[in-house]
Amino acid sequence: MVRGLQFQITPELLLRAYASGLFPMADSADDPELFWVEPELRGVLPLDGFHVPRRLARTVRQAPYEIRVNSAFDLVLAACAEAVETRPSTWINATIAELYGSLHRMGHAHSVEAWRGGELVGGLYGVSLRRAFFGESMFSRATDASKICLVHLVERLKARGFVLLDTQFTTEHLNRFGAIEVPRDDYADMLAEALEGEDLPFA
Repeated sequence: MVRGLQFQITPELLLRAYASGLFPMADSADDPELFWVEPELRGVLPLDGFHVPRRLARTVRQAPYEIRVNSAFDLVLAACAEAVETRPSTWINATIAELYGSLHRMGHAHSVEAWRGGELVGGLYGVSLRRAFFGESMFSRATDASKICLVHLVERLKARGFVLLDTQFTTEHLNRFGAIEVPRDDYADMLAEALEGEDLPFA
């Protein structure tokens, strides 16, 4: 890990970091300092091996939420940064919020959102680069809202020709969808393949 990046990092540098297998984090939302992370084992959600549990698949078909893309990116990021009972602290600080807001305006950061009755009840955001999508964070204020957003994200990525969905780390939640851990060298090969060609449209 390399620390002390809050005065050096730019959106352009951030994209180069993703292309090199790095991503930034902060120790907490109150800590202005950022550091680079490059895990020994990288979380990846294989698009062709994505598994939707049966109960969730039934809920997706019922369409309990309106799914939108990039209609409220800043609100999604802010919701992901909120401290809640199940997540008393987050790593999303003001520096990260500013950087990813800039990436969104550049067309490289995107949100998938669940709405109900005009209220944002769940969502996720991440970064697209060439044929890779780097998932950053998600939140949910209603049953299965973030999970349904993830299902829609995968459908969108597959339809547009993306080949890599990077989750950074694996969790029990992501493992239910088929997430795996990939050694750093193998991930580098996957990333190199995903970075071939031009940027793909996301929205």
